[in-house]
Amino acid sequence: MQSSTTTVTASDGTRLHTRRWLPEGDVKAVVQISHGMAEHSGRYARLAEALTGAGYAVYAHDHRGHGSTGPEADHGYFADRDGWATVVADLRAVTRLAQEEHPGLPVFLLGHSMGSFLARSYVIEDGRGLAGLVLSGTAGHPGVLGRAGLLVAAAEARLRGSRHVSPLLDKLTFGQYNAAFKPNRTDVDWLSRDPDEVDLYVADALCGNTFTSGFFKDLVGGLLDINDPRRVARVRRDLPVLLMAGDKDPVGDGGKGPRAVREQLARAGVADVSLTLYPGARHEIFNETNRDEVTADLIRWLDAHLPTD
Repeated sequence: MQSSTTTVTASDGTRLHTRRWLPEGDVKAVVQISHGMAEHSGRYARLAEALTGAGYAVYAHDHRGHGSTGPEADHGYFADRDGWATVVADLRAVTRLAQEEHPGLPVFLLGHSMGSFLARSYVIEDGRGLAGLVLSGTAGHPGVLGRAGLLVAAAEARLRGSRHVSPLLDKLTFGQYNAAFKPNRTDVDWLSRDPDEVDLYVADALCGNTFTSGFFKDLVGGLLDINDPRRVARVRRDLPVLLMAGDKDPVGDGGKGPRAVREQLARAGVADVSLTLYPGARHEIFNETNRDEVTADLIRWLDAHLPTD
């Protein structure tokens, strides 16, 4: 595997820190990874090693407000205006880089957690350039609590500023995630059954920070949008979709969220939608105790959905 970094310049001049992992031999397709909230692209190196071993080139950037994209002062913040749409546009900029470096090869988009929400926005807007979509640890409609959260985030951003770091919204969003896993060893036991992986997350200075009012406003607004059936109806009907999640993942409400997304896509006429729920697994299925099984399932699905012409 060849590993390198580069920067992709977004439309507003933001320089997106981007990792690429390439196979030693021929490349048969590209997998672009959209990471989750309060983490970064470097956490996917092990997955990238498995994918490159199967012949896939892997591209992943740090979303703005995350990792090594932008200054530390911007961590937990997207943009002053249209933050959600701006970050979706960043994904497209990285797709273009992958397409330029591997002309003619199919591109699969894999999004985890928040990254899966962004990926769903991507294909609602225009998924014509993709060979398939993989959603890990995604969520369904946030319901009344989501709408209430949006009002709280908007009010707090208005009163205290969009860049206000918000322990209140952090608690409202994540406060109950650990409840099902008591007695808790850390605040993030809900991420994985593997204590070593949890400890790596806790020790990573680029993970787990508290985010801003403006970010939460963007996030909840984006989540409401991608669960609107009128918006989902815009997804390409011939786009293959794989949903993967742990059945103990609190983000997906123990599997209810991914099931709802599968049903919503099916109702919209998307013909090829698969769902795999892993018994006992929590949120980060690529860092779970059964990660080898999950990775093998992913590669099997990707191989089965390579274009044949």
